[in-house]
Amino acid sequence: MKTGFIGLGNVGGKLSGSLLRNGANVMVHDLDPALVDAMVAKGASAGESPARIMRECDVVITCLPSPAASDAVLSEMLDEVTTGKTWLEMSTTDEAEVKRLGALVQARGGSAVDCPVSGGCHRADTGNIAIFAGCDRETFERVLPLLTIMGRRVLHTGDLGSASVLKVLTNFLATANLLSVAEALTVAKGAGMDLGVAYEAVRISSGNSFVHETESQVILNGSRDISFTMDLVLKDIGLFQQVADRAGVPLEMNPLMIDIFKDGIARYGERELSPNIIRRLEDATGLEVTAPGFPALMVDDEPEEQGAEVIVRR
Repeated sequence: MKTGFIGLGNVGGKLSGSLLRNGANVMVHDLDPALVDAMVAKGASAGESPARIMRECDVVITCLPSPAASDAVLSEMLDEVTTGKTWLEMSTTDEAEVKRLGALVQARGGSAVDCPVSGGCHRADTGNIAIFAGCDRETFERVLPLLTIMGRRVLHTGDLGSASVLKVLTNFLATANLLSVAEALTVAKGAGMDLGVAYEAVRISSGNSFVHETESQVILNGSRDISFTMDLVLKDIGLFQQVADRAGVPLEMNPLMIDIFKDGIARYGERELSPNIIRRLEDATGLEVTAPGFPALMVDDEPEEQGAEVIVRR
């Protein structure tokens, strides 16, 4: 399959890089020509527009920063959708919106999959990230070979839209983890604990989490760089709130987290790195929550492996 990839940012650039590294035939497009040039240097061909990419490719992947961006790109591609074409939406987006856009693709004889990723940019870079895929089973099996190049664990979540619900659910949990480790590390500092010891205490205990093992490290380093920004966190937990509202589920934690990140954005800017939400606590206490020996960036040290479908226990 000739694969188009639109959106070469922090995540998209790494996912498309995995495809190229493993010999896929990839045509790329981004609003930033420098990002396109970097992929061309790795073996991609340049697509001059989303329409051309849909016209010339069997599968077109979008990995974009917002539902509005996905809508704009799909609008440019839609006239080129024909029977046999497949659109993979790898952006974190709204369930209702991906269903709406997917229906437009399906009405023209194409197939649509929402397949967001989870696990951090450092794992996207090595093809070891997790991928959720929402679509009919026939379409899933057709695109599974591509997905197992980009990700190690691939989960078929059900119909179109189901993957987007689960993605924002997991991002809600990750955000709750981030805020809790920020508070825990600040309390440890205030209580006079050795922060290196505190990190290990959490890591080997029932308080451990994926977020602690990754984001706590860049917090303690002081770089706070996890390649994710506060505006994207706010978008994701806002999407989770919409899912909850549609389902009629009254939430208590998520509205508070939305307020915390709105305050963080007001203080530090929407493009501030998301782990720097701990600055609210540092500013309030005068503490500097850093420690020696932690990395500035997370690097996936696991070897790249061919991915596989995750089988759900029934």
